[in-house]
Amino acid sequence: MCVRICAGQHIGSEPTLPYLSPELTGSRLLVGANFASAGIGILNDTGIQFVNIIRMFRQFEYFQEYQNRVTALIGPQRTKQLVNGALILITVGGNDFVNNYYLVPYSARSRQFSLPDYVKYVISEYRKLLTRLHDLGARRVLVTGTGPLGCVPAERAMRGRNGQCAADLQRAADLYNPQLVQLVKDLNSQYGSEIFVAVNTGKMQYNFISNPRAFGFTTSKVACCGQGPYNGLGLCTPASNLCPNRNVYAFWDPFHPSERANGFIVQEFMTGSTEYMYPMNLSTIMALDSRT
Repeated sequence: MCVRICAGQHIGSEPTLPYLSPELTGSRLLVGANFASAGIGILNDTGIQFVNIIRMFRQFEYFQEYQNRVTALIGPQRTKQLVNGALILITVGGNDFVNNYYLVPYSARSRQFSLPDYVKYVISEYRKLLTRLHDLGARRVLVTGTGPLGCVPAERAMRGRNGQCAADLQRAADLYNPQLVQLVKDLNSQYGSEIFVAVNTGKMQYNFISNPRAFGFTTSKVACCGQGPYNGLGLCTPASNLCPNRNVYAFWDPFHPSERANGFIVQEFMTGSTEYMYPMNLSTIMALDSRT
């Protein structure tokens, strides 16, 4: 989770610092903070193979602590206004499949749940997180879905057949993302306000994955930096293969889109239709909030 203006380069926002940065003091607190931690999930048992990750419940504790620090700086009323007016981006969920349900064959969660039931369980737990975020004062929250999980170079290399997208992970994304949109609709109805915005990052990414040349990429199968088939194994390290021009690769490493690919995603954040940003895009949010 991060409390920040999303797509800051496009809207001229000052970058936010990690919450635990020693530089995040004084007036810099008023810019916002980044609470994100790689490898976490909605569920507490997601990412058990990683050490020192900051799970969601702890991120919320930091968010509360952050508000206390801001209150000491500008007082409770102005802090409430600052938090209510902040744009919050929460990106979580994909690891609950990649690093939990499908982490190993016959994982604990896959033995406990069928995939459709697991998706429902994850969504029900996500509802609790988003409700807690609202309780902490969030009033503008961008909630991203998962990308095309089976189509990243890592999954093509490890699970795909002949370099195709891994069908099981694609099915997980196809089940999860529509239910996340419905969750956003339900919560907005419950609160009587368009607080949460569902961000269809899956479709945003699949556009350039399925037709890379239309976006100026030569490939969406092979990562720029990596090892093994499709450069999809391991991490990007000094020992990895490195492409000569990252701008023509849709993926930087086995899991993450390249900087140029992220630019296309950000553009949809800003101006995308309700097919990508429901119920509104970021430009509309900014226009509405500027009037209040």
